Amino acid sequence: MSFDVPAEAYDRFMGVHSRQLAPQLIDFARLAAGDRALDVGCGPGALTTELVMRLGAGSVAAVDPSESFVVAVRERHPGIDVRCASADELPYDKGVFDAAFAQLVVHFMTDPVAGLREMARVTRTEGVVSACVWDHAGERTPLAFFWRAVNELGLDARDESGLPGAREGHLRELFDASGLRDVRGTVLESRARYSSFDEWWEPFGYGVGPAGALVQKLDATKRAQLRARCLGLVPPAPFEIVSFAWAARGVV
Repeated sequence: MSFDVPAEAYDRFMGVHSRQLAPQLIDFARLAAGDRALDVGCGPGALTTELVMRLGAGSVAAVDPSESFVVAVRERHPGIDVRCASADELPYDKGVFDAAFAQLVVHFMTDPVAGLREMARVTRTEGVVSACVWDHAGERTPLAFFWRAVNELGLDARDESGLPGAREGHLRELFDASGLRDVRGTVLESRARYSSFDEWWEPFGYGVGPAGALVQKLDATKRAQLRARCLGLVPPAPFEIVSFAWAARGVV
């Protein structure tokens, strides 16, 4: 799935959460000094930034199918190899990386197993592939109140609970199916505080992902109804959203 939105829109919508997941996912993968890493579906670069801090720009590469994100990462991290590409066709030779990552990406891959196999292809033998996805099925995500409101209002939209990897154990199943071995899983956590309801609600109007696309296509009346229902579900301000993501790692 390509996100045709400005990098700043994604930053406002999901950045506070993805920046917290990045160091946890890298720690889980057990990178070593001198490793070369690939960030698949890098977005505006939350995980890329953490990789550059740990490994240096010369040891990090990143790809994303959205040109706006590719441009943003190039501007934010001069010197790293950033290319416009999708997970199912990575523009690299076999075994050139020590680790390949996909943060909040597997659930948007056209064919998750094929995408993970492609990540394994460009990773050396004994290297690591690691990924994380939100626990949408468990309603423990930054979007949980939003999708609950959508479902309660009976809006013509499918929530994200059925996406690949979004239920407990499914991400590990996808890793197993891709041929990775010694597959292990864990849970990552993010916490975000909001001073007002509007601080939480406003980014949904930026058109980011399935939730943002839904908000933009609603007419004014239905959008107001959705906002009102969300207001009734979200805790009184100030409030904190605690979210969890399933993570998996496997060895090539």
